[in-house]
Formats: sequence, structure tokens, C-alpha cells
Amino acid sequence: MTKNLHRLFVGSFFLIGIIVVILLSVNGYNYYTLSEEERFFQENHTMLKPSGTLGHGLGILGTVMMIFGVALYMIRKRVRRFFNIGYLKYWLEFHIFLCTVGPLLVLYHTSFKFGGIVAVSFWSMTAVVFSGVIGRFIYIQIPRTIQGNELDIKQLNEMSNDISNRLSYELIKGEEIALRIDQLTNIDYKRDITFGQSILYSVKDFFNVRSNINRLKQEMHNSSISKIKVKEIIKLAKSKMILSRRITLLRTMQRLFKYWHIVHLPFAITMFVIMIIHVAVTIIFGYKWIF
Repeated sequence: MTKNLHRLFVGSFFLIGIIVVILLSVNGYNYYTLSEEERFFQENHTMLKPSGTLGHGLGILGTVMMIFGVALYMIRKRVRRFFNIGYLKYWLEFHIFLCTVGPLLVLYHTSFKFGGIVAVSFWSMTAVVFSGVIGRFIYIQIPRTIQGNELDIKQLNEMSNDISNRLSYELIKGEEIALRIDQLTNIDYKRDITFGQSILYSVKDFFNVRSNINRLKQEMHNSSISKIKVKEIIKLAKSKMILSRRITLLRTMQRLFKYWHIVHLPFAITMFVIMIIHVAVTIIFGYKWIF
């Protein structure tokens, strides 16, 4: 998949999610903002209530999306015969899409009113989505191959040295700039750092990278380095700065990712167990959709 195609792939997920939320919100705003007693007298009550045509359908679709989102990603990740079917990061992005839009549909299925055991499932689902966002942040901080395999510190240092060598080759006559890039990408291993501190460090470093890149551009534009070389050097310098940040946080993120699994999995299991009970009870009591 090319870079532009990948952007289209991810962008389509965002677009679909936004369109779904807008359509459901606009169509049901007047209904969802009423009390339960007032909703009964609305024309669209039979359609939007949890057992209604649209409401029930949203629940079914949202549930199916979450089941498929989890199942497909787990199969691709753990079953060896599927290892070569697409890159793992693309499957993860598809998993995130299904497991984000799916809960949104379930939320509209409940018509924003829920209680009893279903409330436990709903808040477990909310916890799964929220922890998934945190997990995504941690996941992308750990350098990986394009296939999704985690890189160790030796491989990362080799990548960093390779970028340094390429920069040295490009900057044969730019020793001062080369020295400046080395100073900007000096790796500071942080062994003990909390999750909150890692977020602040990442945000701060993100803006530092942008600021430093802009300064390097200015310095090189004022030098005798050609525009073509400036573009290549900036690309390499930015890669090295980002890689340095990820090497700095590597041990912390690896530890946090292990803890994240301990938190994320129980919520997911709770959500699916109660969801299965809810579906089973619904079928037993004769609630049907369009079939």
C-alpha cells in the first residue's frame, strides 16, 4: 500500500465515523434530548427506541462491528497462517475503526438511557474504548517494522547510526550543522518515568522537533547547501529526532504496554460476556428486528 493510498485508507475511516455521528445526531437530536416519558409521544419513538427498527438495528450493527473488529485483529495477530495477509498496522487501524464506530452505534441503540446489568456492559465498553486510545498512544511510541514487529534497542541504535552516516555524507561541507543535529538528537535514556510524564515529554518533544527543524531550515538556506540537499537533510534530521525520542521512552513504553494489557483485557471480557447475556435474553423474550 502506497503512502497516499494509506492516507486514503485511514482518512475514509475518519470520514465514515464523522458522517455516522452527524447523521444520527441530526436525525435524533429532538428525540434523544427528551425525557423517557416525553419520548413515548414522539413520532419517531417506534423507530429510535432501543427495540425500534433503527435503534435495534444500530445495536446489532454495532455489536457485529465490535466482534469482527476484535476477532479479525486477534486472528491476524496470533494465527501463523495469516501472518502474511497485509501489514499488522493496517489491521490494527481497521480494528480501531470498527471498535470505535461500533460502540458509538451501541450508544445510540441505548438512546442514551441504560441501567442494570446493561449499564455494567456499557461502562465496560466505555473503559475499553478509552483504554484503547491510551493503548494506541503507547503502541505507536514503540518503534516497529512495517510488518508490526517490535524493534529492540540494538536495532534502533543501528538505525540511528545509519541515519547519522547518511547525514554525514550529505553534510561533508556542513560540519557546524552536522554538530548541531547531533546535539539535537542526543539520546537521554529515561528509565523511571510515569505515563503522565511520558505524555508531557512526547508533546514537548513534538514541538521541539518542529522548532528545531525550522531553525535548521533557516540555517541551511543561509548556507551554500543546495535546495535538493536541504530537503534530504531535513528529512533525515527529522527522522533521527523522532527516533531519538522513541529510544528515550522505549523502556517506559514497553513497561506501560504490559500494564495496559492487564487493564484493557478484563474490561473487554466483561463487556462481551454481558453483551452475550443481553443478546441471549433479548432473543429468549422474543424481541425481533426485521426478521
